[in-house]
Amino acid sequence: MDPQELPTDRFHVHHLYEDIMAMLVGTLFVALGVTLYTQALLLTGSTAGMAFLLQYATGWRFGVWFFLINLPFYYLAVKRMGWSFTLRTFIAIGLVSLFSELTGKWISIESLNPLYASLMGGSLIGIGMLVLFRHRTSLGGINILALYLQAHHGLRAGYVQLGIDGLIMLAALLVLPADRVGLSVLGAVALNLIIALNHKPGRYMGVS
Repeated sequence: MDPQELPTDRFHVHHLYEDIMAMLVGTLFVALGVTLYTQALLLTGSTAGMAFLLQYATGWRFGVWFFLINLPFYYLAVKRMGWSFTLRTFIAIGLVSLFSELTGKWISIESLNPLYASLMGGSLIGIGMLVLFRHRTSLGGINILALYLQAHHGLRAGYVQLGIDGLIMLAALLVLPADRVGLSVLGAVALNLIIALNHKPGRYMGVS
């Protein structure tokens, strides 16, 4: 159903300044979570997980890989979600890439417990993504591919996403200690719980 057809008391119309603030706050939260993960040698799923994996394997910074990996998915985003969503997503990915590079210069972490980094980093990324979702923005990547494959080839999006994330975690065992991969899985659970518990159909409808 088109959001314009919904009763006005069920959704909130976002103003431009609200979208801008949400974009900045959401991407800053994600970038802070990324910084904690980088410091603790952890990773997550989707394209961010690929970017972490390539960062640890090659030494190139997360922000560079995250921006480059997402480039092929914009075509699918346009076909599946439209130009407005794709433009917002492009800006959000650019900001996360930029802020993840700058956050390490803005703050200094001398000691970081890996378990804390896993849970807090995953929670920060989840909260940041939740803010972006509520303003019709995403961080692109595998989720768009999963939705595209479901729509055009009948593959369940959840299974596709789960399968790819599982492969990322398995590949991580080649470059990271097993305990860090285990903590990464724990962080992914925290991230997804944040989204699952707070991003439910009908609970919040935002239109920009």
